[in-house]
Amino acid sequence: MFKFGRKRRLCSTLETMRPDLYRIAWSWCHDDAQAEDLVQDTCVKALEKLDQLRNPERLRPWVLRIMANLHRDHYRGRRDIVTLSAHDEELAATDPGPAEAAERNATVVMVHRAITSLGDDQRKVLTLVDVGGFSYAEVAEALEIPIGTVMSRLSRARVRLRRELMAEKEEITGLRCVK
Repeated sequence: MFKFGRKRRLCSTLETMRPDLYRIAWSWCHDDAQAEDLVQDTCVKALEKLDQLRNPERLRPWVLRIMANLHRDHYRGRRDIVTLSAHDEELAATDPGPAEAAERNATVVMVHRAITSLGDDQRKVLTLVDVGGFSYAEVAEALEIPIGTVMSRLSRARVRLRRELMAEKEEITGLRCVK
């Protein structure tokens, strides 16, 4: 059983993780409501199971594992068509001029499309490392896969993402990209 102070600290840490959890959930779901539901379900389940956490220093990967399992179990079949979200439009709107805003908007859409084209396993590893800033060891623990698998999935995801982005840029500009 957790002592009250220890449980309170872990709950506070869990609350500070919410923005990172949301960014990761959104990158998996590509929908604001689904991402918020996934984060909420993750936090509820983590709080319910907090007594099962043996090492409080492993809270981050433990919570990520819960979120990955919930996503796999409840959200896998709900991949929506790629659309520009309000969040993406806000990012694009922060540019000073219309030309810059249009270019940024096109880039956001292009990257979003490329990430969406990745398989679920590659997308999870890529977003956890590159969006969430988690270490390979944390991702391996969270997804319950060997660290070598994390590295190979990440490498393949980055290569595929680069290829997709270069092909799309070539299609838009008509210029061939050289490595």
